[in-house]
Amino acid sequence: MQFTYKGLKAKLEKHTVTGEEVDRNLQRLLQQNPRIVEVNDRPTQLGDEVVLNYAGFCDGVQFPGGTAENQTLVLGSGMFIPGFEEQLVDKVPGEEVTVKVTFPEQYHSEDLAGKEAEFKCKILKIRLKTPYELDDTFAKEVGQCDTLEEMRARLQESLQSYADQRGEMELQDQLLNEAAKTLELTVTDEMLADAVEDQLNNLRAQLAQQGLSLEMYCQFMNTTEDALREDAKPAAEAALRCRAAIDEIVMIEGLEPDQEEITKTLVAICRQNNITMEQLKEQYDAALEQAVINSVLTGKVMRLIRDAAIVEE
Repeated sequence: MQFTYKGLKAKLEKHTVTGEEVDRNLQRLLQQNPRIVEVNDRPTQLGDEVVLNYAGFCDGVQFPGGTAENQTLVLGSGMFIPGFEEQLVDKVPGEEVTVKVTFPEQYHSEDLAGKEAEFKCKILKIRLKTPYELDDTFAKEVGQCDTLEEMRARLQESLQSYADQRGEMELQDQLLNEAAKTLELTVTDEMLADAVEDQLNNLRAQLAQQGLSLEMYCQFMNTTEDALREDAKPAAEAALRCRAAIDEIVMIEGLEPDQEEITKTLVAICRQNNITMEQLKEQYDAALEQAVINSVLTGKVMRLIRDAAIVEE
């Protein structure tokens, strides 16, 4: 079979965002963005969000990890030690309160488990979360638009742009996979095992961002690591073939990364991770440099395949 990456045929699935989709996203934004109003005409109640400073003491000694400033807490949420939040009810901004509690016997810190403690607190603000109406006020305060109609139009434009980008990415992935199928490549057991492990490591990293481990994920999904490895094999083999196809095209076409695209990629990394270029330079090693080069070359290959394809919309 001859390796083919030009003149491939594919369909570009175009999706037009509907008014119903815009409405659903507006409702989602309503739920995610309650209006926070500062309360000054009454003391705290259960359900209020308070802003406070506190410092914790055990046997008269301030203990590590028990101090915070400008901490937000919804009274009655159960986020703090049992009995803590209730003692902050019926207080006013500026009031200082000594909260007395007993740490649970099963508390995560053995030094504090089962012990009595005092928290010296100062109420700074009382805030109340109330739902917005779907109106111009919501558009101004959440959508940074003058009117709801302007917000709706901007949201539709944003959703359509995302749909178009997603459709284009799916098309390019489809084309690359079609090209990879024509490449002669023997995938060894060792290559596949390494690729599967890469897949699992990516999953571990995603779970870690949510505070989960792979073991917890397996328990939740009623599966095992061995089963995950087996399930990952088809995608891992496809990834190997696509990577090999990209490398082959780079060699055939004599593609090289240019500095402008490398810089754009570095800027994107900084934006995604909310760091400065100086901070990125501190982490910039040979592995990261190669990953950036691979990303740039992959982009060049994808554009080349796309431009040479016969695409039906």
